[in-house]
Amino acid sequence: MAFDKFAEMIPEVEALAQLCGKNCIVDPELYKKYDVKRGLRDINGKGVLTGLTEISEVCSMKMVDGVEVPCEGKLYYRGVDVEQIVSGFIKEKRFGFEETAYLLLFGELPDKEQLDSFTNLLAGYRTLPTAFVRDIIMKAPSSDMMNTLARSVLTLYSYDDNANDIAIPNVLRQCLQLIALFPLLSVYGYQAYRHYHDGQSLFIHMPQPELSTAENILYTLRPDSKYTELEAKILDIALVLHAEHGGGNNSTFTTHVVSSSGTDTYSAIAAALGSLKGPRHGGANIKVVQMFEDMKQHVTDYTDEDQICDYLRKLLRKQAFDNAGLIYGMGHAVYSLSDPRANIFKSFVETLSEAKGRKEEFTLYSNVARLAPKIIGEERRIYKGVSANVDFYSGFVYSMLDLPPELFTPIFAIARIAGWSAHRIEELVNAGKIIRPAYKSIAEHRPYRPLSER
Repeated sequence: MAFDKFAEMIPEVEALAQLCGKNCIVDPELYKKYDVKRGLRDINGKGVLTGLTEISEVCSMKMVDGVEVPCEGKLYYRGVDVEQIVSGFIKEKRFGFEETAYLLLFGELPDKEQLDSFTNLLAGYRTLPTAFVRDIIMKAPSSDMMNTLARSVLTLYSYDDNANDIAIPNVLRQCLQLIALFPLLSVYGYQAYRHYHDGQSLFIHMPQPELSTAENILYTLRPDSKYTELEAKILDIALVLHAEHGGGNNSTFTTHVVSSSGTDTYSAIAAALGSLKGPRHGGANIKVVQMFEDMKQHVTDYTDEDQICDYLRKLLRKQAFDNAGLIYGMGHAVYSLSDPRANIFKSFVETLSEAKGRKEEFTLYSNVARLAPKIIGEERRIYKGVSANVDFYSGFVYSMLDLPPELFTPIFAIARIAGWSAHRIEELVNAGKIIRPAYKSIAEHRPYRPLSER
């Protein structure tokens, strides 16, 4: 039976939903009474320590005279500063995502021979099972590419003769295949949706083994497979900056939680994809782009600080855009003074905006990034600094690269699968206990009543 056949049940479901919602409300004061760290964070936004990792480190504070104070944000992959990683491969005029994935997985920067071998390995794995595109991706295409990606990942389980084997060599093989295949699964899923739902021409380009991950995304996505060196370079930088971000972000923590149960790789990664899809996590950059589109309807002069500040105040007062009271792309759960990924991105974003003839828009973005912290400080009681995060610029970059909004979050996943893979292996290697935090029940005990007495 099709889902639309259930429409007649909607009134009954709505009534049940009201009952359900009524009996799920928890008094906010009880969280204070029992000292519950909601979201596993304290009042200052600092995360509750739940694990140890060697894969990456997110720094936003430093000790000064025995006191912890905010500092410029830093991000380290396996102890190496991401800013140095990016400047290193940019200086040598090569792509960096493959090197970054190697570093995250194996804990060391590869030499040239190791990097070439690893790149060739990924190229060899960049092949989907026979008829997978026809039988899986082309059938029942979804309007949400994250759901398409998750479905494809779960279906790959059926094509793997050793799907349940969680020995490290097998898990590594599965992870390498997923790192290689995520671009194809995402792009092909989009092409199928665009064809069957929008009536557009269908393009299924085969990836080229000599191209980098970033180049293959553009090659397989565009009808003519053409792209500029600058476009590929900036997309590659985006992949590097999104590849990993500590063990505490929602999707990576999900990877640890699900992996700790001993389940298979495909199930663990599908769970991480479900987490990343959320607008509070990987979907945030789409909200930034939509917010700026609305802003451009109300701010006529992108250099007029008064106009910009007036709009930002309306955002916070729930009088503009989606009335959520948020300035999307501003603030971060960990960073306070700055997000190093946003800082790295900014200079390349400016270069791309000049090449694409969108320098005025970049001016607007820059002014919002500069003025928003001041307005937030005036309108809100905040416990730490606020600055632009990586999502603030990434959506703008993707739009300048002519990437469809449907692929914004999948691009995040294409990058983050490298970090998820490293964390899954770390969880399995250390073979800790199943992750099981405590929840305190606040429901009163009551006797069971027979049906006739209710």
